[in-house]
Amino acid sequence: MQAIQITDKSEQVAVLTPQANPWGVSPWGKTPPVAPCSLEDVMSEELAKELQSEEETGYVVGEPQVLLTDVSLTEDAMATDRESSDLLLAQMLQHEYDQEHDNMLKKEEAKFNGDSKVSISFSNYRTVHPALDGDDSSSDDEDWLDDGDKDDPRPKFSRAGYSGKGKNITTKHDPNICERRNAARMENFPPEFDTGDTGDSHGDKIRLPNHVYNKLKAHSMQEGKRSQRVHEKKEHSTAEHAVDPKTRLIMYKLINAQILDEVNGIISTGKESVVFHANGGRMPERTMPAECAIKVFKTTLNEFKNREKYIRGDFRYFKDEFKKQNPRRIIKIWAEKEMDNLKRMRRFGIRCPEAILLRKHVLVLSFIGQDHVPAPKLKEAHLSPDQFNDAYVQCVEAMKTLHKHCGLVHADLSEYNMLWHQGQVWFIDVSQSVDYTHSHAFEFLLRDCTNVYQFFSRQGVPGVKNQYELFNEITGLNLQGEGAEFLAQIQEYEKHEVYLTNDQARKDYAFEYFFDKTTKEKERKREEAKNKSSDSEENGQ
Repeated sequence: MQAIQITDKSEQVAVLTPQANPWGVSPWGKTPPVAPCSLEDVMSEELAKELQSEEETGYVVGEPQVLLTDVSLTEDAMATDRESSDLLLAQMLQHEYDQEHDNMLKKEEAKFNGDSKVSISFSNYRTVHPALDGDDSSSDDEDWLDDGDKDDPRPKFSRAGYSGKGKNITTKHDPNICERRNAARMENFPPEFDTGDTGDSHGDKIRLPNHVYNKLKAHSMQEGKRSQRVHEKKEHSTAEHAVDPKTRLIMYKLINAQILDEVNGIISTGKESVVFHANGGRMPERTMPAECAIKVFKTTLNEFKNREKYIRGDFRYFKDEFKKQNPRRIIKIWAEKEMDNLKRMRRFGIRCPEAILLRKHVLVLSFIGQDHVPAPKLKEAHLSPDQFNDAYVQCVEAMKTLHKHCGLVHADLSEYNMLWHQGQVWFIDVSQSVDYTHSHAFEFLLRDCTNVYQFFSRQGVPGVKNQYELFNEITGLNLQGEGAEFLAQIQEYEKHEVYLTNDQARKDYAFEYFFDKTTKEKERKREEAKNKSSDSEENGQ
């Protein structure tokens, strides 16, 4: 670089460079001569102030007042300053953009991996070096270390995750530190998860090992999912009292249509339904009773999962495809069965509730009782020996009528499904009752006979027939044996061709019988073909 010379009349020269020097003089230039002065002048305050002002204003000692800054800041120096400032600003903007790009990559990585045990990292696509990244991932976990106790100093970890040197080195995986950290993390559990008293805000009073914290965290997540499922189930299916929004809407419509005046309390709760008491209104085509019973079938299959075998084998509902994954469709068929069975039973004089109206899974029945008090079940009724004897006779006669005239089998007859009202036995809960052409109808009948025999024999009723004698009396058969032998005869009889073709419009045939019959037919035709071939060979000879 060439030097710039500044000259005046006294021929004194000052050598300067174009470099912007805060002192106004180039370090490589010649030092200007200094005028000698005495110690008294040096100690003078006026001289000190003069020298200070010269340094601040850029004057040269002994020269006319020429500003060195006017010649030192050339155009090249100013351009260099502007370029350096623009470069720094561009670097700062680029760094912020790279940080935003990396944050987006982190979010995409978390979204892509989800809860998978095998995760994929996008770290190779990041633009900011981890050492320059201002977001320390462990800062949130280490916040609890900031306000340490003086008696229990907490270490400050480096980015590598350790503190101290040599034998005093401590990592962030230290058991004591992890236990305190876990206690502090419990504050992040959902509010509905009761964690109890975990100490102060930094978890000093309680410590949790990693395996305990992991179990609590897993349990918290499971409880959150379970509560969400329970909430959805209450919204979409009937709960304990079987009144979900759809059921409530059906009841409101019945009241608005004046079919019912009001709905009162719950009469009984069973495994498949809930029964409410209601005051009857009016209908144009018939007279409503003063008291009604509303039977609401539960749409959950948790308590009564074996509905399928009662529906598939009944030819009356075989046309409707059984869909186990659609509870409301199953309950609709179940309610239809209840209504059809009750109408058939009343047609032949069997005492049972009268089916008035059906709306989806809500069935309106006549009320068996008086003044809002339901009739007691036979299990709960306090009867005399003579009344129990009459109840047994009525029960057997009703079972015979149900089988011979109605063509039905109750399939769940017991002291819990029989009511005692006005000195008579009433049958209820016939939704599972099947037609006598059902493939398992006789097996269900034997089970009903067993329940009836066991109950009345416990009550001391004289002359009670056992289940096998009662079964033969109802069906008119003469099967012998007991236990498994008797049941095997029933199953064999159900396969019998006479039973299958005895003027019964049966849709569900016994597979084993016809499979054996087809196999024997094929063997017979095969033997006939062999005989014909042997006869033709003999005639040819």
